[in-house]
Amino acid sequence: MKINKKEILSYVGILVAVILIRTFIATPVKVDGSSMNPTLKENDILILKKYDKSIERFDIVVINYKKTKLVKRVIGLPGEKIKIKTTKVGNNYFSEIYINGEKLEENYGKEPIQSDGLAHEEITLASDEYFVLGDNRNNSSDSRIIGPIKKKDIMGVTTTRIIPKFGKIDK
Repeated sequence: MKINKKEILSYVGILVAVILIRTFIATPVKVDGSSMNPTLKENDILILKKYDKSIERFDIVVINYKKTKLVKRVIGLPGEKIKIKTTKVGNNYFSEIYINGEKLEENYGKEPIQSDGLAHEEITLASDEYFVLGDNRNNSSDSRIIGPIKKKDIMGVTTTRIIPKFGKIDK
């Protein structure tokens, strides 16, 4: 069997293109755990846009935290002051998130937050820090536990799910 150099070069070119795309542009990411329920489910496969570093409030980001990929929602932006106030009345919890002293209006949380964690006291984010929460607020290791996230640890933004059903993730 004769080796065709053009064919080999075309396969090498395809391989290099795939490696470059996955390294610098986009790559699939698997959701591990239930911290983003109901928005995302465990084992959902998302497309991570590595090139997109323009992070806005409510974006879903993938974070490199101690060599683990965490998928969370951005709540607080650099320079903002974040505080979570949770009160318990009987068996019911009531929680509010404050940004710069104003109540944040959002509907991503699956249920009221039962533990304010580090955000019980006001947190002032540095110029390169973000405050993130899981949508399943009572089952999420997020900024209430691990603290603010540095921009360098955010791998990118995700807006598209490819498995189990291809489509845009509602922001």
